[in-house]
Amino acid sequence: MDQQEALKEYQSLCEQIRYHNRKYYVEDAPEIDDYEYDMLYRRLQAIEAAYPAFVTPDSPTQQVGGPALNTFAPVTHEVPMESLHDSFSEEELFDFDRRVREAVGDPVYVVEPKFDGLSVSLEYRDGLFVRGSTRGDGLVGEDVTENLRAIRTVPKKLARPVPFLEVRGEVYMSHESFLSLCARQELSDEKPFKNPRNADAGSLRQKNPKITASRGLDIFVFNVQQAPGEELSAHDESLAFLRELGFPVTDLNRTCSSMEEVVARVREIGELRGSLGYSIDGAVVKVNDFAQREALGSTAKFPRWAEAFKYPPEEKESRLVDIEINVGRTGVLTPTGVFEPVTLAGTTVSRATLHNEDFIAEKGICIGCTCVLRKAGEIIPEVVSVVEGTAQGEPYRMPETCPSCGGPVVREEGEAALRCVNPECPAQLLRHLIHFASRDAMDIEGLGPAVLEQLLENELVRSPADLYRLTVPQLAALERMGEKSSQNLVEAIAKTKENDLYRLIFALGIRHIGQKAAKLLTSRFRSVDAIFAASAEEIASIEGFGGIMAESVADFFAQPGTARLIGELRDAGVNLESRAPETADARFAGKTFVLTGTPPTMTRSAASALVETYGGKVSSSVSKKTSFVLAGEEAGSKLTKANQLGVPVLTEEEFLKMLE
Repeated sequence: MDQQEALKEYQSLCEQIRYHNRKYYVEDAPEIDDYEYDMLYRRLQAIEAAYPAFVTPDSPTQQVGGPALNTFAPVTHEVPMESLHDSFSEEELFDFDRRVREAVGDPVYVVEPKFDGLSVSLEYRDGLFVRGSTRGDGLVGEDVTENLRAIRTVPKKLARPVPFLEVRGEVYMSHESFLSLCARQELSDEKPFKNPRNADAGSLRQKNPKITASRGLDIFVFNVQQAPGEELSAHDESLAFLRELGFPVTDLNRTCSSMEEVVARVREIGELRGSLGYSIDGAVVKVNDFAQREALGSTAKFPRWAEAFKYPPEEKESRLVDIEINVGRTGVLTPTGVFEPVTLAGTTVSRATLHNEDFIAEKGICIGCTCVLRKAGEIIPEVVSVVEGTAQGEPYRMPETCPSCGGPVVREEGEAALRCVNPECPAQLLRHLIHFASRDAMDIEGLGPAVLEQLLENELVRSPADLYRLTVPQLAALERMGEKSSQNLVEAIAKTKENDLYRLIFALGIRHIGQKAAKLLTSRFRSVDAIFAASAEEIASIEGFGGIMAESVADFFAQPGTARLIGELRDAGVNLESRAPETADARFAGKTFVLTGTPPTMTRSAASALVETYGGKVSSSVSKKTSFVLAGEEAGSKLTKANQLGVPVLTEEEFLKMLE
């Protein structure tokens, strides 16, 4: 390869790596696995070694992590949070040892696991936790103090009042917490996190610390960054110091007196990966003596006294015996491959997700072929590729009906997944019931997921209509349900029979139909019977409805299961007609209102209802298309933006005069 070709490849690699750095560090949405990224990075380093003139200050090899986001206040790290140089072979570890010995003589090393989470700094004054931040680019991170307070294993008060202390640790999510979170995301029809590292970063960067607290995050602390006045001369001493103060420190650390011991310990940690309950992607080797570390110093990016050994992803070949179709709680049909058992990352694997029909077609997967398997994020088995020459016949085709209920399945535009649209599908029942009872839907107080799971386990409910047939004795027989709470729940369910029709329409869980669309639908068709009789074209004529939304409503109400469910709800006494006032006239037709602040005499919801009664629309954001902004007391940024754009601003009095 000549210099021009090398430069072209170098520039392409820089662009690719910068892109993947942003996806990984900033957006928490990596598109390639660590090993693929490491190989790109290694290739870039090789070209830079051959052509040093190519290297510029903005090269990915000269940067640490990614820039801090604007979501949180910036924090400048007094002690840089450096990255580590990576080794991928035992020979490279011996090279590291040789460089250390040439500089400082005979070292002692500490070997510890390399956690695959989000690196953070914790600061303490007089023994109290005062600030926490992400690594960011190593020099500037993000202030995530309140979210770190929400992690139960982050000490809020140390065992003794150290005047000032800064430590470095890794926030992580256990495999158990990760799988539980993915199950909750599936129930909420959200896209699950791809791996625990994504979940760590996404959870720690929540604007609401309560969400962070609900995610089950943990932390390991592994470094003292600053400890003025403390006499610490070695890393193993500092780890004992951290344990003494109450920090969670892994017990997998080992002090080794030779590189042979180091390599043996690296192998041991690698063999433990599948049984740890959390993700690691390597082992870290650190010079123990702080004076030797000082003598070794750092490069522009890495400390010379530490080396990370990255474990390659373990891959095995296995024959595909069968393909099973699972129906998820959101109706998505997911193919799962059944394989001849193999051992991967310390556990026996015989099943792996095949994602969707596009994935199957792309890989050319058919029953009987031999596939290369690995564990994504060390947890979820997946298919990497089909071994060439082993695929016989046509790729597997997905079923045309739901294997759970026999109902029709659809693949909507822009989606890769097939989905069952039958409202009576038993595989989706728990998710349907949770949504049906939720606050924005029927708003059944006291009917949360735990109670609903008990109802299903005891076969007391097979559809939303069965909720209205529950009795106090039935509920009182359930675990943790007494007579009084059972009576309250029966009354709360009965109360929702009087809900307006739009709540029921939203509660039915029709694809693409949110609460606002449900209001538009019931404002135009003022009873369930009218909606049943409406065509997709008639529904699409509603202002604010698109063709996909209209088709979704029409398809839902064309299902036999929908007619049965509505009939049962009618028999139970649930209201099936709109109780919102009909449009008095269309004086606000084509007008968009934005409400901000608190009106003097009416609630914002009442003002919104009046706008809609007279044919107008209510929006949550101000733009050039906004017709009016109704501003009350303590109006904020929306009022400022309205003034900047020249949008007319109304007081409550002026708004009411428009209604006279």
